[in-house]
Amino acid sequence: MNKAFVKESDDDGDDDLPESRALPAGTKNYMTVTGYRALNDELMHLMNVERPEVVSVVSWAASNGDRSENGDYLYGKKRLREIDRRIRYLTRRLESAEVVDPSRQPNRDQVFFGATVRYCDSRGETFTITIVGVDEAEPLAGKISWVSPVARALIKAREGDTVTLRTPSGIEELDIMEIGYPAP
Repeated sequence: MNKAFVKESDDDGDDDLPESRALPAGTKNYMTVTGYRALNDELMHLMNVERPEVVSVVSWAASNGDRSENGDYLYGKKRLREIDRRIRYLTRRLESAEVVDPSRQPNRDQVFFGATVRYCDSRGETFTITIVGVDEAEPLAGKISWVSPVARALIKAREGDTVTLRTPSGIEELDIMEIGYPAP
């Protein structure tokens, strides 16, 4: 069948996005102030800069005539769908966000959302991680989601505590060496 007769759905399944990160049922979408600001900045950039540019290119390409073989038009329409999908995703995530300012944490001797924790595993390797929201997580940068197994094991622990982490390869003991929060 010719592609010209195949209608692509406008609702391309927002949950299929690789950056779509599911939250456990019944939990809030916790996010740091920095994470909220970053997602909001991305949303504003998409709505105010990228989308208008792509719309301009698509309208120019459409005015050139035959759309079935017009690469600018076809690519522009595809890119426009991607941008709109991302805008819908970001809007939903920001609307459901519960912004938490870790610098206002009163219990600074315990691990909670937003804490930076330095810990040592059973092999003697030292790790420093910051517990952040699901949408902010960057494991290679030391930012882990509060729903991750490591963060869940560390939550409510204190300096000097040893916590148990259950992994696919077995149980591991983590020794908490230091807990820190951003300055108020």
